[in-house]
Amino acid sequence: MSVLLNVRDLKVAYGGINAVKGIDLHVNRGELVALIGANGAGKSSTLKAIAGLLTPAGGEIQFLDHQTNRLPAYELVQLGLGLVPEGRGVFKRMTILENLQMGAFLKKDPKAIQQKLEEVFSYFPRLKERLSQLAGTLSGGEQQMVAMGRAMMAEPKLLLLDEPSMGLSPIMVETIFDVVKTLSASGMTILLVEQNARLALQMASRAYVMESGLITFSGSGQELLQDSRVRTAYLGE
Repeated sequence: MSVLLNVRDLKVAYGGINAVKGIDLHVNRGELVALIGANGAGKSSTLKAIAGLLTPAGGEIQFLDHQTNRLPAYELVQLGLGLVPEGRGVFKRMTILENLQMGAFLKKDPKAIQQKLEEVFSYFPRLKERLSQLAGTLSGGEQQMVAMGRAMMAEPKLLLLDEPSMGLSPIMVETIFDVVKTLSASGMTILLVEQNARLALQMASRAYVMESGLITFSGSGQELLQDSRVRTAYLGE
């Protein structure tokens, strides 16, 4: 397996607070890798640093053999990195269609854009029914669909998902994770940050557990599901 993303000794700081204290992780091409942990563990800070939204205080991030620590987010999108942010981040005063088109801003071929739209609609048929609806009027689950569809429009080589189940109903969580499973099965490489540890570990090829800015455990999803420490701390057992 070739390594798509390699993070070495990553440190992220906010003012005087060290949110990420020197972690190593990697994602191989075609893998779904989960990063789990409690609130405030540093998971989202890690994802934001990888996506170019935060400048690391130290360490090295390599994506597709490029050192990307200092690259702005828009250059990372051009390289093939897509982010579905925590809280979804849809453009609320724009329609569903306009939100999706924003994800395709690098594409110049209208036919290619239309083909990609149809692919997104195959995953999220509800969006096709409501193309002219303002994103701000959608439910949380529907906004999550828009956010994921927008990232997919750019055809990312690596998709970063930050807490996709947050605030969603159980039925909508199931819908969103069914799409994540399908994307993974189709060969998309995914790094998933998720508080629902059981769901994340059931899907993951490999996983990392993050506590207080450090990686404390790692292994296959199934190994961590069976680990007594993980079961006690994160699975309520």
